[in-house]
Amino acid sequence: MSISPRGEPDRVAQLIADADIAAARVAIATIARRTPTFACEELSTRAGTRVALKAECLQVTGSFKLRGVLAKVAALGARADGGLVTASAGNHARAVAHAARVRGLRCEVFMPRDAAVSKVAAIERLGAKVNLGGASVEDALVLAGECAERLGGALVHPFDDLDVIAGQGTLAQELLEDVPDLARVVVPVGGGGLASGIGIALRRERPQVQLVAVQASACAPYARALAGEQPGDDSPPSPTIADGIAIKRPGELTLPLLRELVSELRTVSEEQIADAMVFLAEHAKLVAEGAGAVAVAALIGAGLEPIDGTTVAVVSGGNVDGGLLAGLLRRQETTEGRRVRLFTRVPDRPGGLAELLNLIAAARANLLTLEHLREGVPLHVRETGVELTLETRGPEHTDAVVAALQAAGYEVDLE
Repeated sequence: MSISPRGEPDRVAQLIADADIAAARVAIATIARRTPTFACEELSTRAGTRVALKAECLQVTGSFKLRGVLAKVAALGARADGGLVTASAGNHARAVAHAARVRGLRCEVFMPRDAAVSKVAAIERLGAKVNLGGASVEDALVLAGECAERLGGALVHPFDDLDVIAGQGTLAQELLEDVPDLARVVVPVGGGGLASGIGIALRRERPQVQLVAVQASACAPYARALAGEQPGDDSPPSPTIADGIAIKRPGELTLPLLRELVSELRTVSEEQIADAMVFLAEHAKLVAEGAGAVAVAALIGAGLEPIDGTTVAVVSGGNVDGGLLAGLLRRQETTEGRRVRLFTRVPDRPGGLAELLNLIAAARANLLTLEHLREGVPLHVRETGVELTLETRGPEHTDAVVAALQAAGYEVDLE
């Protein structure tokens, strides 16, 4: 969808002018990492246009959030001495906890009840106190605001803060320096702080560069708001694999900014996000969480038009649960025919199973699991059923394995 600017032009112009990206760059210089930007030939082929990846998943805390947090803490100055308080689904909280540890500050974090266990543990390891409550980041923000007022700490908002937005804009400055023919930036959108910061930096230095925002279809309040619908309601965000960008409603600062700065907004399905996570692991050797992969999902599956120059997809975060990623990789192997399950019967006598396994080994398939089935399937008196999971090189190899078993007299059912 294309975006038409509307709303508060004077206020938006002032926000763009006030965002101090230069000061933010100084604030992050000694702690945040200048993450690499590199071409991805396989993605370029799939997208039909030249593409590079900005690997913000390699940032110190695993996501771009550290940039905005460091900028905010620097802007707070002595006001941060009372401690930092924040709310987040994970990545922003981790960045705040890291900044607090570097500065020797107390840190109180509020997260939704169903926050990922791995993210909670990572934040606690940094020394922050984690409080779980509410069904969404917005609910957690209410609790964080109350805590900051009660304890006298400084609230660090995850996106709706001009210092945070300026910090995120440092990413775009790196892109402008690293990619001479930069033509388009594709960026995930949750609260909108990253897209706002990137958009401001582009507007100032190279306004012809397009900014494409991407949300998960399951939770896309900006897509509705930028189309002129109500920005959001009080219902919890729909479950999505991209939990890091699941919010109820756009920010008060970021919504008017994105109305002005975004060229186009796309949404991507859960299936497309999962495929993008696997693509990044297999072809770019990058571990990306769901939220971090949506820009790549848009390039693979959302039909962005080819463009002269380089399109950069921002891989915004890599803090993904290992079990989830492993499951997605196994699922992809099954989809591509590299992981198959089959059922057959073997003689119920010594050596009966060994004969089957020798045939599988000779066919160069890898046995992953095997289960004897003696009940619930039709069997002769002197035979047993076996269910096997095999790893093969693909559908043609699978066909060759099955043909070899059938030639030896085995009846094979692929599941």
